[in-house]
Amino acid sequence: MEPDGAWPYPRWIAHRGAGMLAPENTLAAFELGASHGYRMFECDVKLSADGVPFLLHDATLERTSNGLGSGGAQSWDQLSTLDAGAWHSPAYAGEPLATLEKVADYCLGKGYFLNIEIKPTPGLEAQTGAAVADAAARLWQGAEVPPLLTSFHPGALQAAQLAQAQLPRGLLLDGFWKGWLETALTLDCVAVVCKHTLWDNSSVLQAKSAGFRALSYTVNDEASVQRLWDLGTDGIITDRVDFFAPDA
Repeated sequence: MEPDGAWPYPRWIAHRGAGMLAPENTLAAFELGASHGYRMFECDVKLSADGVPFLLHDATLERTSNGLGSGGAQSWDQLSTLDAGAWHSPAYAGEPLATLEKVADYCLGKGYFLNIEIKPTPGLEAQTGAAVADAAARLWQGAEVPPLLTSFHPGALQAAQLAQAQLPRGLLLDGFWKGWLETALTLDCVAVVCKHTLWDNSSVLQAKSAGFRALSYTVNDEASVQRLWDLGTDGIITDRVDFFAPDA
């Protein structure tokens, strides 16, 4: 996908479903984001101990559920019993963790788009990248627009590339480390997704000249949004689904 070619994704992406307005990475968050008009969602996916791709940002369960310890060390049968909503607010008590399969069913049924951040349990980067890519290829088989797979871990993206080369990939960056551009090229990425403060005229030109779309996380104020559009970036991931009205 060249910068001057067709880009199938909306410019606005709801972070972890609905930012901070609902329990992140749950179907309830997706539904709330959709109620504000969002058509594309970002989520974090890792593997249970028995290989089920499910949504969880942290390596551990304590912050966003009533579980304890590493999410990747527990089976899906164990994880499926947890409450992933009460930590946020009483209205969401009993909201379960979501599998990637459930999220795929929801997005495909509604015509929504997905950015899957591959978020491996430490030490399982390659295994997670391959398994998430295989699951995405199966779940979105025949879909007109596949999910965008992103990760901060080049090893996870390389494993996804080897497993399902046809799925679009994006390199996530929290800094412009040496070799980032060459890494994104080697991984045949279609996008570079940066911490939004990193983008300037020079870095946007570098990314675009190399054939990448330039996306930003996590953008929650109007001045930053305007700066990023003025720079010619292509997409914004935001928590503020209640503040920014998304367009196509």
